[in-house]
Amino acid sequence: MVVIMNNDEKYEHLLNVMDEFTYKWNPEWVDDPTKPILKITKSSLGQFGWCPTKYEFSYIQRLPQDQTEAMRKGTIIHNAREDFFNDFDIKKAETMTNEEVVNYCSTLFPIDEYYDTYLDMATFEAQRFIESKEDDKLDEYLPVANEGKFDAEITFHANTSKRFPLQRDYKIHLQGIIDRIFREGNNLIPMELKTGPWKENSSKYTSMRKEMAFYKYLIEACDDTVLIKNGIDPAWKVSHWSWYFPTSDFFYVEAVKKRTMTAVTDAIAKLLKAYEDGEFPAKYFYKSCTHCSFFGICDAAQEDSWL
Repeated sequence: MVVIMNNDEKYEHLLNVMDEFTYKWNPEWVDDPTKPILKITKSSLGQFGWCPTKYEFSYIQRLPQDQTEAMRKGTIIHNAREDFFNDFDIKKAETMTNEEVVNYCSTLFPIDEYYDTYLDMATFEAQRFIESKEDDKLDEYLPVANEGKFDAEITFHANTSKRFPLQRDYKIHLQGIIDRIFREGNNLIPMELKTGPWKENSSKYTSMRKEMAFYKYLIEACDDTVLIKNGIDPAWKVSHWSWYFPTSDFFYVEAVKKRTMTAVTDAIAKLLKAYEDGEFPAKYFYKSCTHCSFFGICDAAQEDSWL
């Protein structure tokens, strides 16, 4: 059986430090240094935002979920893109003609059922390399962090979120793997690969921005040693974030949005409040809930689906 894990799950498996931090967290442990602290990742915080009940099933109870074809596709293509940047030889490509660069990029991807997507990515990366060479910026072509692993411990203060005030300070562990981080001068630009199609005016854009804001929050919270290990000068700051949709041949970059950064602290405060209250209420929405692995055991879904 093939087990497919997202970035956060892979990192958790690699670290194997569940004794230090956990999703099965108890608010009564706040003042006890012998107890594990709450762990938050981009995926877990996003899952809580979509549906607190699904968060409880997935992260606290650790119930198994169905592995969809979209999840399998995403894992395979993400791995192929990671390998591409690990194998790309700047000096070798620098001596090539433009046509040879395109061919070279295509050879760095595997031949499997997603080869058409790989060809789109090869063309995109070849054009980006050609433009970097013309602009004399080949030193910025490769990402400074390729599937970079980040850990940070923060103290979340009661006054961090004005909308969701808490009564005390909480020590929290932030964790995650970031697809790619590129550098432009002293600016950092995290980039997420999306294997689904780009859709205009999608409601997912808000959650996508929150994911990137979480990455910025995580990077800023890291110790200098963690940043340096990931090839990042601590003086560099995240100024933009971006997404790449190869199946739609679409690349989008935008400046960091302050209101989205505020939304991250609000989301963390909401999550902490849910643990404090011991309540993870469901958010029923028929378009997504009917495809949820937990549809059959979710009381809210069963009740609302009959309305």
